[in-house]
Amino acid sequence: MDNNLTSSIGNLVNSVRQTKPLVHHLTNYVTVNDCANVTLAIGASPIMADDIEEAADITAISSALVLNIGTLNSRTVESMLAAGKQANEMGIPVVLDPVGAGASKLRNQTVRMLLEQLQFSVIRGNMSEIRYIAGLVATTKGVDASEADLENGLQSGIDIANGLAEQYHCAVAITGATDIVSDGKSVICIENGHPMLGSITGTGCMSTSLIGSFCGVTADYRMAAVAGLLCMGIAGEIAYETTGQLGNGSYRVALIDEISKMNSQTMHERAKVYEA
Repeated sequence: MDNNLTSSIGNLVNSVRQTKPLVHHLTNYVTVNDCANVTLAIGASPIMADDIEEAADITAISSALVLNIGTLNSRTVESMLAAGKQANEMGIPVVLDPVGAGASKLRNQTVRMLLEQLQFSVIRGNMSEIRYIAGLVATTKGVDASEADLENGLQSGIDIANGLAEQYHCAVAITGATDIVSDGKSVICIENGHPMLGSITGTGCMSTSLIGSFCGVTADYRMAAVAGLLCMGIAGEIAYETTGQLGNGSYRVALIDEISKMNSQTMHERAKVYEA
């Protein structure tokens, strides 16, 4: 545990709860309700407006923008571009969740277009998604990382995160058994979490929403990514301890409960973070 890191992250949690940043999501309809609830749970305010007639306007009054390609269609791609360009023009942080990148032609084309036309503050994905973006061989299993892509080890993930962060001038977060966050200069690893997080849909999307919430209160986007992933990891552990044996539905509810109760003391006591 790094006391300086956990202290900084605890301060970010306090800042979110005090300022309640508005986080605009253009996200997927499978997880949109959980994304809204987890944003509220950490103390931020969610809004989901994906029509082209208002996407840019809503972005203009927001503190952060989250773009999630989980359930793509041509209408929302246009809205994502409009919202992203508005955010870039106004200096509003933009977080990309490239759900299922590598799985289909539409997803691949969309990710490339977004990366070419927009400046992101954070890119968060699983190992398969990030490997695809990095131009490496990736065997995406739908929206989940494949076992083959996880076999290359921690150092490989660190190298990929560093390279992408330098290429796109942003923070890159790779989620897995050990989460990796890089700004291209230094890396922070997080070893919190529980395997049951993978048993319910949306925990990756919710992590991105948490990252967006923290981006709304700090310009240190690497730390915003670390804070979001650490909140999810610790909440996942506690939720399993309290309700994991009851089943997936109870675990999902407990996960949001624990994020709503997250504070600096819990962070300090349970964080497993270190600079790699």
